[in-house]
Amino acid sequence: MAVYKDTIKVQSHGGTPTYVDVTPEVKRIIEESGIKDGLCAVISPHTTCSVFFEEFVHDYNENGDEFLQEDLNNALAKIIPDHVSADQYNYPGEEHYREVETWPDVDFWLPGGDRKALFNGDAHLRSTILGSSETFEVDEGKLGVGVTGYIYFVDFDRTRPRERKCKVVVIGE
Repeated sequence: MAVYKDTIKVQSHGGTPTYVDVTPEVKRIIEESGIKDGLCAVISPHTTCSVFFEEFVHDYNENGDEFLQEDLNNALAKIIPDHVSADQYNYPGEEHYREVETWPDVDFWLPGGDRKALFNGDAHLRSTILGSSETFEVDEGKLGVGVTGYIYFVDFDRTRPRERKCKVVVIGE
């Protein structure tokens, strides 16, 4: 049994959820792995990001999101509204703020001491619902999905742009 690992770097834009089609990179990684039959796990190590499997849609909104992504945003906003005020969610609590303020890179997390930079409780909850990973079949050295099935990485955190990572692990023979 062989194990092959790689990382896809993703740049989020902030402001709105960032959706990235990682399907071509996952296919490339499976091919590079040399594994013919097994499983491929696509994983987000970030607590405000998700990996999901959906049909590719040919229509886009004005932000460049596919229509199903816009529909997903609208549906999630109905059950998990955008985090815009300190009294809206329990998270982040005072203890969490105090802890973050001790971190050596505190300015990254709280630029200028602005506590609103942690108003991302909605992103944590949305990613919890969608999940952080998907597992796929590797069949004859190829990603075992239909022609309309695509793999998406989404960063629900709208607080700022940043580089994210999407981990891919291929296991098999």
